Amino acid sequence: MAATRERDQIVETPTEARQGEPGPSVAALLAISTGLAILILAVIWFVFFRT
Repeated sequence: MAATRERDQIVETPTEARQGEPGPSVAALLAISTGLAILILAVIWFVFFRT
């Protein structure tokens, strides 16, 4: 389905309007949060489970 124009405005269905692409900020957030999770788990392992 293609968007239609009515009175100089683009009209889309709610489903079409939500179909955005995640930008680089989403990838950066995922990379940073994964890195922090690994770092926290490594610190916990070194503090409690090191033999």
